[in-house]
Amino acid sequence: MKIKLFTIPNIITLANLLCGCGSVIASLVLGDFTLAFIFIVASAVCDFFDGFTARLLKQYSEIGVQLDSLADMVSFGVAPSAVMYAFATKSVSLFGLCDVWVTVLCFIPFIMAAFSALRLAKFNIDDTQHDSFSGLPTPANAIFCASFVFTAISLGKVVEVEWIALISVVMASLLVSPIRMFSFKLKSLKWAANKSQYIFILLSLIAFLLQGIYCVPTIIVIYIVISTIGWLFCKK
Repeated sequence: MKIKLFTIPNIITLANLLCGCGSVIASLVLGDFTLAFIFIVASAVCDFFDGFTARLLKQYSEIGVQLDSLADMVSFGVAPSAVMYAFATKSVSLFGLCDVWVTVLCFIPFIMAAFSALRLAKFNIDDTQHDSFSGLPTPANAIFCASFVFTAISLGKVVEVEWIALISVVMASLLVSPIRMFSFKLKSLKWAANKSQYIFILLSLIAFLLQGIYCVPTIIVIYIVISTIGWLFCKK
């Protein structure tokens, strides 16, 4: 069986993976959380365009599907965990815990890497996630974590290691939760069919006007809240 490795979509996917590696190095080796955030955003851009390019050029392949998940595991699983871990190692304990317990708490963000693997594996075999997602998409989680750390560092906010561990557990839980998260694929421009998307865009614009570049964590939270409310109403 002849397998084409270096198609244009696959090259873009590899760029996604390399940006994820860059984010890991930036956070763990360089301690540069701004660069780590930029790399994760670049990964998300590549993640969008590899699928877009595959559809445009009609270069669908099974290896492309598998490669996409492997790249996402690095960029949106390991990278955000590394960012939160590196941030935790520079934080203090809220309760004055000893060094051993602080070290344990610092490693908790890597739960997100494990749950991202579960999330991606589930996505590959779940046929119900074409128009919406089951659980928080890994790119959204990665962008939240990287932007949260970037914002905290930029604004000089002190975030204790216990809070970092708690946020990591919550985000990891959202990755594998049954909550249906809306996608941005618009079948029409009608309000009734896209209420969640339009409300999200409006609130995101307000967040940007109020917070500027530091609005990204707020926007991800808005996405989670709107999706959760919509999911709860649909269940009823």
